[in-house]
Parts: sequence; structure tokens; C-alpha cells
Amino acid sequence: MTLDELIVYCAGKPGAEETYPWGEAELVCKVGGKAFAFIGLDAHTVGLKCGADAEAASVWRERFPGDVTVSGYVGRYGWNTISLKGSVPDDDLLELVDGSYEAVVARLPKGRRPAV
Repeated sequence: MTLDELIVYCAGKPGAEETYPWGEAELVCKVGGKAFAFIGLDAHTVGLKCGADAEAASVWRERFPGDVTVSGYVGRYGWNTISLKGSVPDDDLLELVDGSYEAVVARLPKGRRPAV
């Protein structure tokens, strides 16, 4: 999957918005004001919520060692960083994006959830 395809997919989620809180090198896709994808534009990576905590997210790191790593600062909360140039198949990457989005939406107050 290319970086552009990933951005289009994330931005196409209901209620998704694109933000650049740390400059032009990282795009953060949010829903209801909460991040569901941290896209490293220079590094060609994406940070996604892959489980309830680091242990649950470790399944993906074990499946794709080197291409899926613990995300800095938020890894203990189940966030992993995935290399777009690595061995993770597109179907798995899309599953991870969907799961991250759904996990964030589920935690939003009902009034801030997007209409689907």
C-alpha cells in the first residue's frame, strides 16, 4: 500500500479529519477530536491502536517482526507503528486501520460519534 492510498483510506472514514499538530512530517487522522492514525509522511509509517494494551498489540509485532514495532510514548496503550514498505499485507494493514478507527469511535461520547 502506498502512502497516498493509506491517506485516502484514513481520510475517507466517516467523520475523519486530517491534522498536522507537529508540522508537515506527520499527519494525524482524527475522529471526534481523537487520533486513530499517526502517519509518518517522511518515514512511510503509520501508528495505529492494535489492541487494548501493549500485550494485546504484541500479536502483530510477533507476526511481522521489524515491520511492526511498539509506538513511542503510547505503545503501552496498545499502539504499534507499522512500516508501509515492509512485509505487512495490504489486507492486514486495512484491518488494523479499521480496528484503530473503531476502537477510538467506541470510546467517544455518543454525541461526538460520526453518523454512519
